[in-house]
Order: sequence, then C-alpha cells, then structure tokens
Amino acid sequence: MSDIALSVLDLAPVPQGSTPGQALGNAVDLARHVEALGYNRVWVAEHHNMSGIASSSPPVLIAHLAANTERIRLGSGGVMLPNHAPLVVAEQFGMLEALHPGRIDLGLGRAPGTDGLTAAALRRSSDPFSNEDDFPAQLAQLRGFLKGELPREDPLHRITAVPNNGYEPAIWLLGSSGYSAQLAGELGLPFSFAHHFSAQNTVPAVDLYRASFKPSEVLQRPYVMLGTAMVAADDDAEAEFLNGPNVLQFLRLRQGRPGLLPTPEEAERALKDPGSRAFAEQRRASQIVGGPDTVRRGIEELLARTNADELMVTSVVHDHDARRRSYALVADAVDLAPREARPAVAAD
Repeated sequence: MSDIALSVLDLAPVPQGSTPGQALGNAVDLARHVEALGYNRVWVAEHHNMSGIASSSPPVLIAHLAANTERIRLGSGGVMLPNHAPLVVAEQFGMLEALHPGRIDLGLGRAPGTDGLTAAALRRSSDPFSNEDDFPAQLAQLRGFLKGELPREDPLHRITAVPNNGYEPAIWLLGSSGYSAQLAGELGLPFSFAHHFSAQNTVPAVDLYRASFKPSEVLQRPYVMLGTAMVAADDDAEAEFLNGPNVLQFLRLRQGRPGLLPTPEEAERALKDPGSRAFAEQRRASQIVGGPDTVRRGIEELLARTNADELMVTSVVHDHDARRRSYALVADAVDLAPREARPAVAAD
C-alpha cells in the first residue's frame, strides 16, 4: 500500500484537564510529527461553539502551522463558505498562498459547522440556512476573486482581492452527501468525502462524483480523498480503549451536549449502558480501530470498496503522546516513507 497518500484532519481536540492553548500547541507538534512520517497534508476544520474543538479559525491556525513546518501541505477541512463573504476567504487564502507558495489547500464546505443559533450569529441572519442553495454562486465568486477574473455582469467585478491572480490555493470541495460530490465532478475539482461521519453515503457519493466528472484545468481525472477515523495502538484492546473518548464526545454532540474530550476511563464507564453501547457499535462501524494488523486490514478493505486516491486520517485521542503514536502506527501499516511534498493532487 505504499502508493496510497495519507493525510491528517486535526480537530485540535481539547481534552479534559487541558486548555485550548495546549490543544493548539499540540496541533503544531502533531503537524511536525506527521511531516517527518511522510504524511501529505494537514487540514484543520471550522467548528464553532464547541469547547472541545479549538480550531474555530482555520486560516489563523493554518498560518501558524505553516510557519512551524517545512514542506507539508496545510489547509482547511474545511472553511464553511456560507459563513463567510467570498472576498474575505479569497483574501485570507490568497495571503496564505503568498506566504507559503505551493503549500496551501482551501477545502470548502456548505454546512454551518455548528448549531443553528451560532450559525445565525456568524451569518447575521434570522435564517442561517437561507443561503445554502447559493453555494455554487458563492464558489464561483470566490474563484473569480482568486483569479482576478470576476465577470463584468457581477456587481463586484471592480473589486480586487489582494493578493490574487497567481496566489491561488488548491481548491477542494468537501461533502457528506451527493450534493458536493456532483458539483465537484461537474467543475473538475478534487473531492473529499466525510467517511468518518457519513459512512453509509461514501460509496454512492464517490460513484456520483466519478460519474459527474468533467476534466478541467485543475484535474484531468477524478481525485478522491476520504476523511477516515482511525486509532491505532499496540493491540486491539488498547486501541478500543483509546477510541472511547471520541465515541462519547460524538454521542454527547448528537445529544446537544458538546464538551471537552472525556478521559478513556470516563468513556468506558459512560458507554456501558445499553443505549450508549448501541450508539458506540454503530459509530465503530465507520472507524478503523485496532492494532497494526487490524488497521492494515481495515485500510485495505476501505480502499478495495472505494478505490480512493488518498486517506485523510483523523485520530481523536485524549492523550497526545498516544495520538502521536497512533499516527506513526498507521503510517507503518501502509509502509509510508518520508518524502518531498506531493503536488496539490497526484492524479495526473
């Protein structure tokens, strides 16, 4: 499996007993660690009103990570475009590309990345979901700002995003259903699917993306990356124990009770009741958790089902050292080797 590219989705988790500052420091340490291991890119996600996730502002964190690494690609997984004016996103990521040429990815999503009330506060709208259907238009305007090529019929065509036109990050579309899959295909853009929380839709969405794909100046053939939850440890039992906090945190989020990342001991106790145990089993079905052999088989099976070009690994583990080791064991499972930075996509 040495040809498969591995990347990282870092949610900058804030464990119980820690602080957001420590979580962001861990994000820097993790980026350096996976760069040395040969991972391809590190993305950070936009979440709001969630005390257990410190990555509320991807461009700020990306700038800090890029300044503290050498060659690994950095990006957003993603920026939730309906939360922001396209001009602002173009200026932020154009500046990141100018500061760190050839290393910046702009992954774009259309969900709010938070609850409805917080989305309303971000968008200053009484209906925070009212502009989701405008996503293609927002995307077109953003790409126009980045290229310096807004059409004359656009009322904003006289505005110049600075920097632009030569400082373009690699644009990806993100999704957990068929909407962004089809749009990414039609536009000839790379596509990243959220397998880690929408596993039942993975194969249909990937198939739709490939069926919809039209070659573009960006890509000549489809390129698929799957966000995949993984925890690796010395054996299956230890990995399951380390994965408990992620399962419990996700359960509490679904219950409207987001919070800090619990300890493995708390998760082990909390997930013993029948309702929680059933949720945990359902959640585990979309994850790859275990010792080295189990992880290797899980990756092989996922690649056989999806023929993905790249896997973006997210390991939400309470102990930072155990999380570092998890990424190292995953790298070993696919025989990943340190290498020079890959291009934005390696599909041509």
